[in-house]
Amino acid sequence: MAELRGRGQWSRRSFLVATAAAAATVAACSRGSSVAVPNNTVAGAEARRPHSGRTVSATLTADRTGVDLGGTVAQTVSYNGTVPGPLLRASVGDELAVTLRNRLDRSTSVHWHGIALRNDMDGASPATPDIDAGADFTYRFSVQYPGTYWAHPHTGLDADTGLYFPVIVDDPSDSGSYDAEWVVMLDDWTDGVGSSPAQIYDGLRNSPGGHDMPGMGDMPGMPAMGTVPGVGGAGSSVMLGGDAGDVSYPYYLVNGRIPQAPSSFRVKPGQRVRIRLINAGSDTAFRVALAGHKLTVTHTDGFPVVPTEVDAVLIGMGERYDVVVTAGDGVFPLVAAAEGKNASARGLLVSGAGSPPPADYAPPELQGRVGTVEAFSAAPGAALPAARSDVELPADLGGSMMPYDWTINGLAFANTRPLEVREGQRVTLSFKNTSMMWHPMHLHGHTFELLTADGRPGARKDTVIVLPMQQLRVSFVADNPGVWMLHCHNTYHQEAGMMTSLNYIA
Repeated sequence: MAELRGRGQWSRRSFLVATAAAAATVAACSRGSSVAVPNNTVAGAEARRPHSGRTVSATLTADRTGVDLGGTVAQTVSYNGTVPGPLLRASVGDELAVTLRNRLDRSTSVHWHGIALRNDMDGASPATPDIDAGADFTYRFSVQYPGTYWAHPHTGLDADTGLYFPVIVDDPSDSGSYDAEWVVMLDDWTDGVGSSPAQIYDGLRNSPGGHDMPGMGDMPGMPAMGTVPGVGGAGSSVMLGGDAGDVSYPYYLVNGRIPQAPSSFRVKPGQRVRIRLINAGSDTAFRVALAGHKLTVTHTDGFPVVPTEVDAVLIGMGERYDVVVTAGDGVFPLVAAAEGKNASARGLLVSGAGSPPPADYAPPELQGRVGTVEAFSAAPGAALPAARSDVELPADLGGSMMPYDWTINGLAFANTRPLEVREGQRVTLSFKNTSMMWHPMHLHGHTFELLTADGRPGARKDTVIVLPMQQLRVSFVADNPGVWMLHCHNTYHQEAGMMTSLNYIA
């Protein structure tokens, strides 16, 4: 995987002056009401972040390209001609100056998923205007927290293409307790080899029946109802509470490769390997295991947890898990089973001689103890300070497959009523899923901690799976003024309306 990394001559003062000058007032596109966040408030939040005095500069070009997935070439769009795009790496306090050259025939953006950055650089409209076709734009912001992050467009259905890349923020004070690091990006793939994302979305919205009914994928003799290849027929999953997804994909990838032609990561036997797992898919949760190994989960969405040993982890779209393994001697497949879809992706951990098993090999660890978010709790120092909630906000998740409409608090994004907070408040956000589908819910610009049924704090995250008919509460500090998106990270649910905004008000 290519890596973008550099150092410039920006000082903290020159960076703040430049970004404050470039920042316009952030006006919320709040569908019936509006709120303005003065740029001095956004710049003030930026000034409170740590600054190292260093700048990481990079240039990305979004363009059409042919990408070799491992003997299968997909005509798609990507960053710098590769899938995933090049790894972007920085340290806490560094400023990022990333220029995007948009050579697509449509507007685009780069959203910095999971990074608590200044609002006008978030890469989601209206806080950051989309970048017109043929135009360039430079995102400038500092990074406050170490962790595993990633980036992707926040425009239409472009999240279901090759436009994504990993972002790693290192902690200079962390000496590390591992010998090697493997960044693993998981994806479900259709663009250029199957139905296009636009065809799939039209099929979900307009095909007769639109989608299988929940559980129908497991009923003998019941074919998929969709008329567009890939629509429907995804099957069901107990772990996801029913229907596993809306789309059955031609391929599932690890680092841009199909399982028949996997990429390899080479280490020495006995080395401790940190594996950074990122789900860049659009409609697929992955159950991930490394054959012959236990996984020690160390981080969720970038933040440390009490180390917990499991056999496998379940990762929804947008989520990240860091795990540590001690490498055995041989060739070991890392298998990412597409939950409920009877397919998988894989890469190879190679530490010695041997041949990999067949591409469809399913290691027994997939049926062992599967770590889900409820199994993890924030490590000491990662939990939010104990405090009483100042405000509780509802996020009721609704919708159906027939018709294919998805809402938050009863409204699609076109008609949404934004959630409102004031700077400094401790906020409880209550998800209530009244639909028959699971939803990986993502909040921009913040991290939250899960609250257990008895109110105790759990893991720190920015994306969390909310199962059908589940109620789940999270808590966060309103410390990053702006207009921030809250949405389902299923690309097709988001496009069909399951998004609102969190607006700071005076």
